[in-house]
Amino acid sequence: MTFTRFVFKNTFRNKRRSLLTVLSIGFSLLLLTLMISVYRGFYIDKGSADSALRLITRHRVSLNFFMPSYYREKVRVIPGVVQVSPMNWFGGIYKDNKPENFFAQFGTDPQEIFKVHNEWKIAPDQLTAWQRDRAGTVASFTLAQKYGWKIGDRLVIKGNIFPVDLELTIRGVFDAAGAFNSILFDKDYVEEAVGWAKGQAGTFAIRVASPDDVSRVAAAIDETFRNSPAPTRTESEKDFLLEFVAMMGNVKAFILSIALAVTFAILLVSANTMAMSVRERIREVAVLKTLGFTKSTILTLFVVEAMFLALIGGFVGALAASGLIAGASSSPMGDMMAGMRVTAPTFLVSLGVAALVGFASAFVPAFRASRLNIVEGLRHIG
Repeated sequence: MTFTRFVFKNTFRNKRRSLLTVLSIGFSLLLLTLMISVYRGFYIDKGSADSALRLITRHRVSLNFFMPSYYREKVRVIPGVVQVSPMNWFGGIYKDNKPENFFAQFGTDPQEIFKVHNEWKIAPDQLTAWQRDRAGTVASFTLAQKYGWKIGDRLVIKGNIFPVDLELTIRGVFDAAGAFNSILFDKDYVEEAVGWAKGQAGTFAIRVASPDDVSRVAAAIDETFRNSPAPTRTESEKDFLLEFVAMMGNVKAFILSIALAVTFAILLVSANTMAMSVRERIREVAVLKTLGFTKSTILTLFVVEAMFLALIGGFVGALAASGLIAGASSSPMGDMMAGMRVTAPTFLVSLGVAALVGFASAFVPAFRASRLNIVEGLRHIG
């Protein structure tokens, strides 16, 4: 019998306990992999190459304040700026106030928004139809799929922030990167119906020529309006989205604390399993020593068993996390997780943590067993 086969048979000699240990470690690694992936998606990944070319300009004080629409033309002449389009949050109600019926609605410029977001794909004839219809709208593919919307359907959004209801006709469906669940409509629709909204903009989505222009253009925009009644704050699209994450509290500390707690829980589960396994096999260790097994061989045997068991659990947990994140990020409610995935480095980190926990939990009891006196071991009852 080879050493590998010997380890495998000993690992699953108590099938029920081994299965429960694998499931416990797998669930813990699922949580850990989720936390690592969320942390990476929020704070490490820079987003797509296309999003790296976009900036968002808003009122410096708060998103609740508007900026004059003429800022758009002043921004457009700044060197490095390629396209500028307003993105005005409508905040209406579709059907009812249930969370599952919530999605974003943006008033924008139909002529320019798909140039700012040129990774969004829409059929040319649908885009033209929307541009010609003041009361038209285009919906993201995920929303159209969720509600069964088709081109030509009527859509009514009850006004909440603005005292007007949107009565729109779906003119197109666009495929956005990730799970961008939104409808886009012509900003003039609201401006013509609400007097105080005319000439106002909530945010501007800006596309620059190259990544080297991002910081320079952002500084130039804010400097242009520094002494105006409505000063601005311009930041990358990624930083803008992170502001919404920050509204939930110190998410970074929360994720890290959960990750540490999960790792500690895995260690306890694995350590308990290995301690029980070694205690039950004291007499077996004595027999192995009698047969000529060295201390180092016995130590390696127990440590490899623990690492093997932990790696199986880690693989199951990381694989389950991959499926869970893929499903959540592509769901109609997965805007915050759009584009997130379990990357190869994250998968390897999770397996590395599992292996390290397996080693740490087994080393002390295995070391003691390897130093056991043969006579004492043979006399052991338990």
